[in-house]
Amino acid sequence: TVITLTNSGYIKRISADTYSAQRRGGRGIQAMTTKEDDFVEHVLVTSTHSDVLFFTNRGRVYKKRAYEIPDAGRTAKGTAIVNLLSLDAGEKISAIIPIQSFEDGKYLLMATKNGLIKKTPLKEYDSSRKTGLLAINLKDDDELIDVRLTDGEDNVVLVTSKGMCITFDEKDVRPVGRSAQGVLGIRLDDDDFVIGMESILANNKNATLLAITENGFGKRTEVDEYRVQNRGGRGVITYKITP
Repeated sequence: TVITLTNSGYIKRISADTYSAQRRGGRGIQAMTTKEDDFVEHVLVTSTHSDVLFFTNRGRVYKKRAYEIPDAGRTAKGTAIVNLLSLDAGEKISAIIPIQSFEDGKYLLMATKNGLIKKTPLKEYDSSRKTGLLAINLKDDDELIDVRLTDGEDNVVLVTSKGMCITFDEKDVRPVGRSAQGVLGIRLDDDDFVIGMESILANNKNATLLAITENGFGKRTEVDEYRVQNRGGRGVITYKITP
C-alpha cells in the first residue's frame, strides 16, 4: 500500500497497483487532488499490517497501524491528519517510518534543523499512547527534520540548504534514551540549516547521492567522493547553490 501526506496535512492510503511504471520525463498520472497552495510532501510504501511512526517537527512521535489510515481513491484529497493524530497547533509531520517489528539491534537516527544528530534503540518507541511520545528533546529554536531506521552499522549523510554535506560513521553517535537531546552532527554557518539526512550501508561501494534543488535541478554523485569524517565538522560542498 502507498501512503501519501501533503504539506497541509492531508493523508491517504491507496493500493500500490494503482501506479504503473513509466519512462522518465513523462507527465505521470494524478495521484492526489490538492488545494492550490498544497503539495505532496511524504510518500512511503509498506504493508497494511505494518506499524507507522509519525514524527513531528516538535520532536514527538505517534504510532498507527497502516490499515488505520483511511483508504481513498487515486485522485481523492484524503483525510486531515489532525483527525487521526492529536497534533498541537503548528505541529507538522517531518518524517514517517514504517516498522515491521520492534526488534533489538535496530535504531532510529534523528537529525535536527540546527545540525544535531541522535540515535535511540527502536524498541523505546513501541507505545500506543494516543497523545504521542517525546522522541527527542529540542531547544526552542530547533526542529526535527528527518528520521531514518538503521541497524547501527551505517554511514550518516547530512545535507544543508546551502549545499554543504558531511558523511560520518553512525558509530560516532552513541545510543541514548528517548528523551535525550542529541549531539552535534554538522557545524553550520550562521544562516544555514540542515534540510535532509540519509543513512548508507558503510560497505556499499555502489551507492550514489541524489541531490535535488528547490527549482527542480538534480544531480547524482558517487558516495565514494564524500570522505568519511568525524561528526561535528563543516563537511564539503555537494551542490553549488545559485541565488
